[in-house]
Amino acid sequence: MANQATTIPVTKGKTYTIDITGLGHSGEGVGRYQDFTVFIPGALPEEKVSAVITTVKKTYAIGRLAAVQIPSPHRITPECGIYERCGGCQLQHLRYEEQLNSKRQQVVNAITRIGKLPDVIVHPTLSAANPWHYRNKMQFPVGRKNGRVVVGCFAQGSHDIVDTDHCLIQHQVNNDIVSAVRKIVEELGIEPYDEHTGQGVIRHILGRVGTATGQVMVVLVTAIEKLPQRESLLERLQAQIPGLVSIIQNVNSQRTNIIMGHKTITLWGRDTITDKLGEFSFAISARSFFQVNTAQAEVLYNQAVHYAGLTGTETVIDAYCGTGTITLFLARHAAKVYGIEIVEPTILDARQNARNNHVGNVEFIVGDAVDIMPRMFRQGIKPDVIVVDPPRAGCDQKVLETFVSMEPKRIVYVSCNPASLARDLAVLSDLGYQTREIQPVDMFAMTFHVECCVLLQRKHSS
Repeated sequence: MANQATTIPVTKGKTYTIDITGLGHSGEGVGRYQDFTVFIPGALPEEKVSAVITTVKKTYAIGRLAAVQIPSPHRITPECGIYERCGGCQLQHLRYEEQLNSKRQQVVNAITRIGKLPDVIVHPTLSAANPWHYRNKMQFPVGRKNGRVVVGCFAQGSHDIVDTDHCLIQHQVNNDIVSAVRKIVEELGIEPYDEHTGQGVIRHILGRVGTATGQVMVVLVTAIEKLPQRESLLERLQAQIPGLVSIIQNVNSQRTNIIMGHKTITLWGRDTITDKLGEFSFAISARSFFQVNTAQAEVLYNQAVHYAGLTGTETVIDAYCGTGTITLFLARHAAKVYGIEIVEPTILDARQNARNNHVGNVEFIVGDAVDIMPRMFRQGIKPDVIVVDPPRAGCDQKVLETFVSMEPKRIVYVSCNPASLARDLAVLSDLGYQTREIQPVDMFAMTFHVECCVLLQRKHSS
C-alpha cells in the first residue's frame, strides 16, 4: 500500500497559488490545490491568492494569506485598523450584503451535506439595520505588554491580547469602559493577571449596556478576592463612565480559560441592570444570558412567534427557556406557556421577569427536559407547539425523541450553529417531523456566526 503522505501535494512552509471557491464555517476561504483542500483565513470566494502553508493534515491544509492576486468583486477595505491582528471579527473585508449571502449559504451547505435534507426552503438572511456598534456585552482580557496595560480581544488562534481602543462592533459605552479601566488600572498600579505565572489581579473586564435604558454595569474579574485600591477604583469608575449603575467583582482564582468564577460580589450600586426586548423589560445580572444584539434578538424572537403560528388557544413548551425571553414573547399569543430550564438560578430570574412584566400565563419549571416533559405528558399536558433554543452543541437524541413523543403539531428550533442544527433536523426528519423552512438572522455582523429560526411540522398531522 502506498504511503498516504505521498499523495499530499502541499508542503509546510512553501507558497502556492490557490483558487478560492467558498467560505468555511469559521469564515475562512476554502480552495483546492491539485484537488487537495486548503483553508486560508482572509481569502474570499472568486479570488486567486498566494498562501504559505502553515499546517498540513491528512485531508486538508491551512495556509496564511500572502497576497491576493485576483481580488473578489466583494472585497472591501476593513473599517477597523487592527482587524487583521484581532480575532474578534472575521468578515470585515467582505461587503455586508455578501456577508448575508455567505451566511445563508453556510446554512444551505450544512442542511444539505450534514442533514441530507436537499429540498428545504432557506430564506435570505435578515440583515441588521446597523451592522456596527451592536454588542451590548463586552468581555475583554487584561494583560501587560511591553510594560503597558493592554485590554482587547485575543489575536486569532492565540492568547496574545491585541490592545483595543475602539471596537467597531461594541456599543460605544463598552469602548468607554475599556478606556477608563485601562487608564485607572495603570494609574493605581493594579497588576493585570499573567496566565503564565498565575500572578496578578485583574483578569477580564466585562461591560453590559441596557441599550433601551442606558443603564451600565462594569464587571471586574479578578484572580484574588481582595481588590487593591478598591475605594479609589470605585470612585474613578463612577466619575468616568456615564450611565453606570452597577460595579460587580467576580472572583476566578483557577488556572483556567473559563472567564468567570463562582463567586460574585456587588461592589457598588445595583445587582442587575434593566434592558428591554420588544415590550418586555428584563433584569440582567453579571452572569445572566441575554442576547448581545438587542435589536436583532427582537427580530429573531418575533420570527419564532410567527413560526409557532399561535392563535391564543395553544399550549406551548419552551425547552431550554433560560431567563424566559422567548417564553414571554410566546405568552402574549398563547393560552399557556411552560418554560423548562435545568439551571435553578436562571429559572428564578425567569419567574421574576414574568412578574415584572405582569405575564401570568407562564409557568417555569426547574429540571432536565428529558425528565420533565414525559411527566407533564402523563399529567395531561399536551403541547401544540414546542420551541427549543439549545446550546451550541444542539440537542441529545433523547431530547429530540422526547419532543416527538409529545406529538406537537409544530416544533420551532432556534439555533446558533448550522452544523448541530442540521444534525438535529435529520434526526427529527427520521422521527416524523419535516423541516418546512429556515430563516437565518444576522445577529453577529462582521463575524462568521449566524442564527437560524426553523419551522418543523409533523409529517402526518391533520
